[in-house]
Amino acid sequence: MSKIVIVYHSGYGHTKKAAESVLAGTLEAGADAKLMPVGEIDDTAWAELAAADAIVFGAPTYMGGPSADFKKFADASSKPWLEQAWKDKIAAGFTNSATMNGDKFSTIQYFVTLAMQHGMIWAGTGMMPSNTKAATRNDLNYVGGSTGLLTQSPADASPEEAPPPGDLETARMFGARVAAVTARWIAGAR
Repeated sequence: MSKIVIVYHSGYGHTKKAAESVLAGTLEAGADAKLMPVGEIDDTAWAELAAADAIVFGAPTYMGGPSADFKKFADASSKPWLEQAWKDKIAAGFTNSATMNGDKFSTIQYFVTLAMQHGMIWAGTGMMPSNTKAATRNDLNYVGGSTGLLTQSPADASPEEAPPPGDLETARMFGARVAAVTARWIAGAR
């Protein structure tokens, strides 16, 4: 059974809701997975990250990039980087912002760069976008993420209202994909 840690920051609860859906997908796919808020990182958490087979990064996109709280975690990952503790682990990422674009890709690109600096193996969504005239807001991958999961929550919506059901289902399917890629990676390594 693969071990997956979803390390994330959520400023208002919307990104946490997406993280919970990613977690649900990993668990449904048979992984041993857990959520790890960046504000709760201690020595035990660093050890859990080192023991994980996959690490999923998640943060809201604020002002065109990941939140400062997530960046503080990323900066603190220099010790595992120096030890190459995350090398050859699967990595993936997700973000949420108030607008459909909101420069979300800048956050995903940040996660990719962080993963590459750690020598990790990146897994994207593996999903086609919902890009036809018949598409509706609650279709899978309506926001159109390929490199990472993208969700959207209007600025005046509570976490009970957003992200919408289609984005949360996309998050669940993304979690299942990360679990499947990780299981395949582990099996190939044996």
